[in-house]
Amino acid sequence: MGVVKVHNKARNITYVYESVSYWDKELKQPRSHRKLIGRIDPATGEVVPTVRRTKANTSTLSHSDTDYKALYEQTLAAMEQKDALIAELRSRLSAVESENRTFRRSMKKACDILMDTASGKERING
Repeated sequence: MGVVKVHNKARNITYVYESVSYWDKELKQPRSHRKLIGRIDPATGEVVPTVRRTKANTSTLSHSDTDYKALYEQTLAAMEQKDALIAELRSRLSAVESENRTFRRSMKKACDILMDTASGKERING
């Protein structure tokens, strides 16, 4: 049994394997079994164990465990809340746009008065 370090150039990661050599009688050659131990942390140089991925720890829910009716109802409720928020924001936007138009008219009148005063004309309010 030995420890083998293999560097992956594409990811710049060095993996550490436990290697066990044996003689293959059929091929009449030495072979080896490798088991992944972990990878080397570039900052500390220590071996960090890796977690083996299996079906058990990758998906905890199966299709039979999923309550699609409840998911559908939750989605509908979330959509209704978002639609209500959108309607409220649209009404606020129209109120702000109306107020903005009023301010622009007032500013235009004030600018016209200032321009007339600067050019020496008097404006008669009537």
